[in-house]
Amino acid sequence: MKYVFILVLLILAAAGGLMGFAVATRFVDNMTQTARVMPGERVFPMPPGVVPRGGELVLPKEQREAATKRPNPIKVSEASLAVGREHYETFCTPCHGPEAKGGVTGPVATKFIPTPDLTNAELQRQRTDGYWHSYIMVGGAVMPAYGEALSSQEAWHIVNYLRSLAQR
Repeated sequence: MKYVFILVLLILAAAGGLMGFAVATRFVDNMTQTARVMPGERVFPMPPGVVPRGGELVLPKEQREAATKRPNPIKVSEASLAVGREHYETFCTPCHGPEAKGGVTGPVATKFIPTPDLTNAELQRQRTDGYWHSYIMVGGAVMPAYGEALSSQEAWHIVNYLRSLAQR
């Protein structure tokens, strides 16, 4: 009787061990099958109409006319121009060049359609601050959207910097 009891305990322990092994194997195997997402590796677009905390609504390309009427909430200052210049150098220089003269002055622009001269006074006069902001945030015909990489405030700083370039 004593041996039967020990035999039953061993059988139960073996069954439990096999079940644990099956669960562990399935868990480990499942981890090798799932997609690995590293920070910065993928950008997941936000659902339309979602406004980030502390942010503001960014109108889509199709509503550019409404976006052009938006005033620039950030006043031009030395600090704003410095932030705008820093972000311009990071995001805009590859295509528009370091002096925003356009054409093929940027290293990436040589591979695409020549970019416009952003220092052109006539071009600057035709476009509102809201238009530039919208173009930076949601992109244009050839220009990519930077709304996932820049906050709305940072885009307004770039607009201030672009306006200062046209005045020189």
